[in-house]
Amino acid sequence: MAAAIAAGQSATQLAESGHCREALPLLKTELAKATSAVAQKRLGIDGVRCGMTLDDLDAALDFLRGLNRRFPNDAEVLYLSVHVFSDLSIRASHKLMRADPSAYQVHELNAEAMETEGKWKDAEAEYREVLKRNPQLPGIHYRIARLLLSGPGEAATNADAKAAARRELEAELKIDPANAGAEYVLGELARQDGKDADAIAHFGRATKLDAGFADAFIGLGRTLLAADRAADAIPPLQTAVKLEPESPIAHFNLATAYSRTGRKDDAEREFALLKQVSEKLKASTDRVRQGINAAPPQP
Repeated sequence: MAAAIAAGQSATQLAESGHCREALPLLKTELAKATSAVAQKRLGIDGVRCGMTLDDLDAALDFLRGLNRRFPNDAEVLYLSVHVFSDLSIRASHKLMRADPSAYQVHELNAEAMETEGKWKDAEAEYREVLKRNPQLPGIHYRIARLLLSGPGEAATNADAKAAARRELEAELKIDPANAGAEYVLGELARQDGKDADAIAHFGRATKLDAGFADAFIGLGRTLLAADRAADAIPPLQTAVKLEPESPIAHFNLATAYSRTGRKDDAEREFALLKQVSEKLKASTDRVRQGINAAPPQP
């Protein structure tokens, strides 16, 4: 036992003093033998850091998978995971730019980065550049439509923006008729404009294209309700609550559909579930807010 502990200390000491090349094989060996959670975590973290330092990505990811398996809710492990995957993304993007700076994927990466920063116009311009290089690439018209509907203030909700987004979505479906997201957004635009028949058609196609698309089932159900077709709304809303049992909007609309069709007991059950889900969601939100606002410990 003492020899095992000493070897483990040697591995971590080597890793933590910058001798990763010598430490990495020892870390693997000692981690396989370690029995205490403290030792497993320290060896695993050192293994991840040494793997990344040596650009041995297979080793780094092996250590990281082990950490997440052993410590799935540990804040330090989750924090490390965020940074590892972020670093891997940055490394891959730099490699792409060095390998082929004129590739359409470079513009696509730029567009995605600008989108996350809220630079809608710049992102749209980059996506347009992608289409110049690859006009039939699936997904790009859909992303442009999403940008047009995500602009600041009233820009995203005015008639011109909606019309432009609709054109992009229709262009997307010509390239990729199986794009359930495009059908869903077209359904939402039609629903917002009070065009229930068109909305129902788009939502219906979205549910057929993606049987796990809960929002599409909710959209279909709530639009059928708005069109006074409560009985028809029940099956898609039942599917929605199975797919998203924590969705208040799904439970509310299903409860309403049951109520309108005279299914009193079912309606009461769904309203009770709605109350439970809403309270659970509020409690979860409060916990997150309290965690964010918690004062840091005093040194």
